[in-house]
Amino acid sequence: MTDLDADASEAPAASDSPGSEVAADSEHREFVLITGMSGAGRSTAANVLEDRGWYVVDNIPPKMLVDLVDVVSGGTRPQKLAAVVDVRSRDFTTELSQAIQTLNGKGIRPRTIFVDGTDEALVRRFESVRRPHPLQDEGLLLDGIHKERRMLGSIRAGADVVIDTTGYNVHQLGIAVDELINTDITVKLRLAILSFGFKYGIPLDADVVLDLRFLVNPYWQPELRPFTGRDPQVRDYVLQQPGLDRYLDAVTEMLHVSVDGYLAEGRRYVTVAIGCTGGKHRSVAVTEELIRRLEGRDGVALTSFHRDLGRE
Repeated sequence: MTDLDADASEAPAASDSPGSEVAADSEHREFVLITGMSGAGRSTAANVLEDRGWYVVDNIPPKMLVDLVDVVSGGTRPQKLAAVVDVRSRDFTTELSQAIQTLNGKGIRPRTIFVDGTDEALVRRFESVRRPHPLQDEGLLLDGIHKERRMLGSIRAGADVVIDTTGYNVHQLGIAVDELINTDITVKLRLAILSFGFKYGIPLDADVVLDLRFLVNPYWQPELRPFTGRDPQVRDYVLQQPGLDRYLDAVTEMLHVSVDGYLAEGRRYVTVAIGCTGGKHRSVAVTEELIRRLEGRDGVALTSFHRDLGRE
C-alpha cells in the first residue's frame, strides 16, 4: 500500500511523570513507543496520535528519550507523549533497550506498538515513492529490509502489540491505533479477532491462528458466491455445517482459558486470526460468531477486523 509512510523514522511513545509512580498512575499520563519497520506506517501512526492531541517528537535518538520524558512531564497538566526514533542510529537496539529499562526504573511503563509488513508490501511502498531504504547502502532494497528485521528482532519480540499493516490503508491503521491508545482503565486486555484469506498470507501480528478450510466452501455455491460471511444466507450456510458448533464450543473454551492466562500474565493485546481460503465467507462468518460468544468478559475489549474482505 502506497499511502502509508515509507520513511526511516520510528515512533515511540508513552509517558508518566518522572517523579511519583502513584502520581503518574492517578493522572493517567501516557507514553507510547511506536516503532517497527521502515515503510510499515510509523509516521502515519504518529500523525494519528498528533491529531488526537498527543505531543509527538520525530527522529529523536533513543538515548534522549529519558530526558524528553523528564522535560515533557515537568508541567502541571498531564501530557500524552509519542516519540519517533530513527533506526539508523548505530546502537539503536541497545540504546532503546537501555532507555526503556531506565524509564521502568522511574516507574514509567511505556506501551510499545510495533508496526510491520511483509517484505513484498514494504518493497512496493518504497518503490512507489522512489526512495531507498535507510539501511540499503549500495545493496538491494531487500538487503536493507532484511538488515532492519535483524536489528529490530528483539524490539519486536518485546513489543506490547504488533500491527501488520500489509492490508491496511491509512484510515484502517488510524482505527487500529485509536483502539490501542484508548485509556479506559477498566480494560485490561484488548482481544482482536481477525479474519483473513490464506491465499494472501497469514497475518504477521497473529498470536493464535485458526484454519477453517476443513469446512465446505460457500464459494462453490453459485447462489452464495457474490455474498460474504456477513450476509445471513452465507452465515447460516457456514454455521449450520455439521461439527462446526462443537468446534466453536471448543475454541470458545480454549480462548476463555487463554484469556485467563493473558490477564494473569499482564498481556494487554492479543490477536486471534481466523483463516479460510479467500477471507470472504467462512472466516468472516466465524469471526462474527466468536465475537458474539466471547462478549461479556470483564476487563476484555473485543474488536473484529476482516482483513481481506473486498479483495475478491
